[in-house]
Amino acid sequence: MDPYHEGSRAVQTRVGVREAADHVGRSIGSEIRDVAAAFLGLQPMLIIGAADETDRMWSSLLTGGPGFVKATGRRRISVAVGLPDSDPLAAALAAEGTAVGTIALDPRTRRRMRLNGTAEPTARGFVVEAEQVFSNCPKYLQKRELRTPVPARSSAVRRSRELTPDQESLIHTADTFFIATASADGADASHRGGNPGFVRVTSPNELSWQDYAGNSMFLTLGNLESDPRAGLLFLGWSTGTTLQLTGTAKTEFGAHGRTNRFTVAEVVETPHASPLRWSAPEYSPANPPLRESA
Repeated sequence: MDPYHEGSRAVQTRVGVREAADHVGRSIGSEIRDVAAAFLGLQPMLIIGAADETDRMWSSLLTGGPGFVKATGRRRISVAVGLPDSDPLAAALAAEGTAVGTIALDPRTRRRMRLNGTAEPTARGFVVEAEQVFSNCPKYLQKRELRTPVPARSSAVRRSRELTPDQESLIHTADTFFIATASADGADASHRGGNPGFVRVTSPNELSWQDYAGNSMFLTLGNLESDPRAGLLFLGWSTGTTLQLTGTAKTEFGAHGRTNRFTVAEVVETPHASPLRWSAPEYSPANPPLRESA
């Protein structure tokens, strides 16, 4: 079966990477191999992307001790924690049959694994029946060391329709974010990385970033080709803050590359959302120099 839908194929054809995409697509399977299961069992965090009850896309962070995410079969993972009620995806993960995309990313080793499928709630969290399982190369992943986790702290969630100056600053200095998108085939969660400044805030309601050369799959851009909904997640690696944005995104194809433009519909900031604390980054040698404009 073709691992790509029409949107991804359209972008691959436009960019001229159809043959490369066919080669890379062989790595997309429906089963969790032993090495992937071992990797999952060591992770302290998992990113999940899905649509909320009003069909807006969000990307959320889950954390726990090693083993909180584990493979319980060749096509299933279990997650032993849920999202707090204040998270935009809490209700979606409490419902049956929610299409989700997940990404387990380990900054310590610059490794990542993606698993897309359907989630079902459990007494402790949820399980995901896998439909697509694959790994990506370490390109644009910043290396970080995990510090001693801090006790959980409850903080007031800040919701707004546009970015505050402090939130704009967090985005401007970010070297990593996560993006959730969707298609008729399901949901997907992906990673974007670069040197600080690679994401630009062009107004309190709009962001842009250059789309760097990747693995030729074009899963995210393929989804956006037919469905502009997107959810972004920025992490305060040293503070535990999460900044979640929902809205729409579009891709502009130009002579100097591709630029994504994101329009903000809602912002959710949660200070101290994560107990994890990470070191300053060692930037990926693959990160391109910043362009003067985006």
